[in-house]
Amino acid sequence: MDLTGKVAVVTGSGRGLGLAYAAELARLRAAVIVNDVDEQVAADAAAGIRAAGGTASHLAAPVGPTATAEALVAHAVETYGQLDIMVCNAGILRDKVLWKMTDADFDAVIDVHLRGTFTCVRAAAIRMKAQGTGGRIITVGSSTGQQGNFGQSNYAAAKAGIVGMVRTWAMELARDKITVNAITPIAATAMTATVPGLKELVAAAAAGEPLPSFARRLLGFGTPQDVAGVVGFLASDEAADVTGQAINIGGDRLGIWSHPHELTRGFNAGGWTAEQIAEDWNTLIAPWHQPIGSTLVLPEMKKPAAPVAEKNNA
Repeated sequence: MDLTGKVAVVTGSGRGLGLAYAAELARLRAAVIVNDVDEQVAADAAAGIRAAGGTASHLAAPVGPTATAEALVAHAVETYGQLDIMVCNAGILRDKVLWKMTDADFDAVIDVHLRGTFTCVRAAAIRMKAQGTGGRIITVGSSTGQQGNFGQSNYAAAKAGIVGMVRTWAMELARDKITVNAITPIAATAMTATVPGLKELVAAAAAGEPLPSFARRLLGFGTPQDVAGVVGFLASDEAADVTGQAINIGGDRLGIWSHPHELTRGFNAGGWTAEQIAEDWNTLIAPWHQPIGSTLVLPEMKKPAAPVAEKNNA
């Protein structure tokens, strides 16, 4: 793969997963704009990419406001002449259970993740459409947005919203040859160090220790570098026909999330009363109840897609 001549913006790329994405794109010879809220962190990350032989500049600004999104696109164009790849990675956590979560906790996460993705993708799409040469938009969702997670209602809402927007944008931008995809990564970072059960694995990865097989395979948990390859792939010509997808990656695992779809249905002449629903629920709907929270499905445990069951009382 060769991204020579391509220009990429990666938000939240001063450290962690974002830095791994930026470094991977630079390895593939794209010019990269590093973004972080901290000026020194952003500058150091860009300098590190250049020291490794890549091309990079930086712009420190908080993701969320339209002004930041427009400034990032302008910086790419003014510095390198164009914008071809937008990676929306910036994010924060404000984890609390529902009854303890404040308005500020909720708004902060929604603003950076959801609004920040919207404003950056909008600015990138406007520029890419004007250039007329297509483009690649890569957003960052989470398994939490697909399955939920205790204490993360704000994060779950933002990440589910991102995937929903991706499915819409893929349709809207297809005519312009702009692909839009989401990835749902999991890796050892400062953010995952706050997740119960992962702190020890994050510490081990930070110390350079190899992670055990159960972590890399069963949990799909590894290093940021394990995740970065999917960003390089989605940014390349190899992924020209991949759009509107939510791709799961981490450790040794690569997968794809299904689009939500109706599992079963029934019909009752004249509509459904509460009493009729109660009568038929256990046979028509209850067998298809979905699990709450994260579930682990190994390849050997996979089952064929469920057939659509229909009941017609007419």
